[in-house]
Amino acid sequence: MTTAYPFDREKELFPVEFRQAVPGIYGMPAFPTRRFHTPITPKENFFRMCRGEKPVWVPNMGSDFNVLQPEVMPDATARSYGGTDWFGIKWKYEPLSAAAMVEPGTRRLSDITKWKEELVWPDLSSIDWEADYKKNYEAVMDPDRPTLFVIVNGFFERTADLTSFEDTFYYLLEEQEALNEFYTKLCDFHIDLIRIAKKYYHADCITFHDDMGSQQNAFMSPSTFEEVLLPHYKRMNDAIHAEGMYINFHSCGNVGVQLPNFIKAGFDFWEGQDTCNDKTALMEKYGSSLGQTSMFLPDPSLTDEELIDEIRRKVDTLGATGRYIAWFGDMNMNRKVNGEEELYAYSREVLSR
Repeated sequence: MTTAYPFDREKELFPVEFRQAVPGIYGMPAFPTRRFHTPITPKENFFRMCRGEKPVWVPNMGSDFNVLQPEVMPDATARSYGGTDWFGIKWKYEPLSAAAMVEPGTRRLSDITKWKEELVWPDLSSIDWEADYKKNYEAVMDPDRPTLFVIVNGFFERTADLTSFEDTFYYLLEEQEALNEFYTKLCDFHIDLIRIAKKYYHADCITFHDDMGSQQNAFMSPSTFEEVLLPHYKRMNDAIHAEGMYINFHSCGNVGVQLPNFIKAGFDFWEGQDTCNDKTALMEKYGSSLGQTSMFLPDPSLTDEELIDEIRRKVDTLGATGRYIAWFGDMNMNRKVNGEEELYAYSREVLSR
């Protein structure tokens, strides 16, 4: 039985304090984040959720986590600013989307069957991870918060980036033997990187990216995912759990049909796209086995009263399950109410009942 903590508004919200900024991810700027005077630490609140216990409030990724994406990783810099990634793929920064895409005309791998001959694998030992942590992170890490380490370019995405989306769809159907060999090697690489995240950055959770759908549907059938990708993701996730960490799977697109496979693969959380998935229905169906992380960006045109209503609706639906982590952000800088404070306070009230 978990301990209950009645909400004490004055004690928990005041005085207003801030944590130091942790270097930003995805090339975004970093800012100090609000600290609430919580009855347990954000790390223990997250671990309660991971253990299937009731959290004390709805975690907010922006303020409750140390979120890291070390820029000594070529993938991090190439995907954020443009440049060449770990596997020699050239990326071009696009100002309108504030992100990078594979440079048009780039093809690093002639065919998936040629990966052994054509790919040069990154040497993870060539990076001084300990020095990077001490220089960029050690002084600003908050031990009361869980640390989340971000890895981009998952198995499906990596294949498409090395070749093309069209060819990747073909390979999924016709070159499964070659893909299996390639994904075995790619899984080994990621397991080595994940162990680095634990050893040097003291990670508690990995966010692993692999977008697998359009706005309309998933890129592949559940049976194809289960046959080709699931064994490799399960091996990676087993290694993450063996290190005492959890795994948050970032997968955009309309991928609700894949959630049973995500559960079989051992993902703890799914970071999915709200604009093309019925997140409430999916939480009702799968939430006991798969938590959800998602962006919560209320419309800046909402009045203060409408913003409060929107936050309370989110807490009363997804948040009340005890299986939801928000990425909350309010783009309206002229409000009289603090949305982050409202999310914390109202979820404390709801989850303490």
